[in-house]
Amino acid sequence: MRFKTGSEVQEHRKKLGLNQSEFWSRISVTQSGGSRYESGRNIPKPVQLLLHLTYGSEKQAQDLLAWLRPEKT
Repeated sequence: MRFKTGSEVQEHRKKLGLNQSEFWSRISVTQSGGSRYESGRNIPKPVQLLLHLTYGSEKQAQDLLAWLRPEKT
């Protein structure tokens, strides 16, 4: 699942059967902020990252966490 545009996020939220408050509060975004993203405002990269970690596939979450963590030496 991609979370780059508001329409993609809105579609996924509706598939999950969540209202905006339920969906966005899981990543500490207000309902009004989430509404603005769903209406077309650019979604900042950190918010996109949280969306992928929270609502993306397990593989996406693992890949993102591996990318974020420093390499062990």
